[in-house]
Amino acid sequence: MHSLFSDKILAWYDQHGRKTLPWQKNKTLYSVWVSEIMLQQTQVTTVIPYFETFMTQFPDVVSLANTPQDEMLHYWSGLGYYARARNLYKAAQVIRDQYQGQFPTDFEQVLALPGIGRSTAGAILSSVLGQHHAILDGNVKRVLARHHAIAGWPGKKPVENALWQRAIEHTPEMRVTDFNQAMMDMGAMICNRSKPQCDACPIADTCVAWAQGEPKAYPHSKPKKQQSVKRARLIIVRDGNKVWLEKRPPAGIWGSLWCFPEAADLTEQQEILKAIGAEQYTEQCLPEFRHTFSHYHFDIQPVLVDVSLWNTRQVMEAKETLWYNLAHPQEIGLAAATSKLLSAPEFEMA
Repeated sequence: MHSLFSDKILAWYDQHGRKTLPWQKNKTLYSVWVSEIMLQQTQVTTVIPYFETFMTQFPDVVSLANTPQDEMLHYWSGLGYYARARNLYKAAQVIRDQYQGQFPTDFEQVLALPGIGRSTAGAILSSVLGQHHAILDGNVKRVLARHHAIAGWPGKKPVENALWQRAIEHTPEMRVTDFNQAMMDMGAMICNRSKPQCDACPIADTCVAWAQGEPKAYPHSKPKKQQSVKRARLIIVRDGNKVWLEKRPPAGIWGSLWCFPEAADLTEQQEILKAIGAEQYTEQCLPEFRHTFSHYHFDIQPVLVDVSLWNTRQVMEAKETLWYNLAHPQEIGLAAATSKLLSAPEFEMA
């Protein structure tokens, strides 16, 4: 069965598939790895400019591993899901230290790297070296779930296992590189989430979901939970053309990124200002806004505090902090909310 399936997919790919994406040119294990990590939960059009800038800045794995993490995060800022970037950085250092800077070619070694799962490892090695590995990213899951009417949310292990079984069945011995790319293209271009183009699908005649007349019923969505709402003040301490930033802990939201201090209430705000030595200042509330994470909403009340007098003897907290120069910004990783606030009119330099 898989021969007919893969033949049709490959024939479609030869005519319609994407073959000129930046990471498809002059492919290396490193460049394809970077693209695969960036493409997780992020659309191709969003990734392209980030990928091109990133590869110019960090042309090989050793240059990435030797760069301070703050600088690397600067070039990831805005792409989101920062755990991906931190794992990419950790993996680069493992490759530098354990593999003499050469990306490993053994599946189990690749799988053991931080941030790389079974599908990503298979995608890298099949794309660059033609190794025979099936893949199962979000696009491929959607194609297979619809074609075989595999019910359930793919995040559940039994459903994922059923999809892996189908992925392995359909992956041909020959042209595995093209087939895996074709399956990702099929999910992105034809069997997309909201408007599947079944009339243009090369495997529609054997698709169970299409025969049932409800392709969008598969795969099932993740069971929804009521998203909680968190509220806090972000304290923007400004002294002339500089603002005060603190580095977040490695774990949690905005891990290892630079942010404004966060206060739960006015009392905590005053404690923060006292801790950094602010004595005389004026303050104003900026417009409140909501930042949404995958599992909760964060309602943010920005408070702009212009300091005119400091207590220079004040001992600051044992946190990584810096004065961010608005006229000559440092190349560091900024949290999305920080970037948003710094683009407000109040921070435009004359």
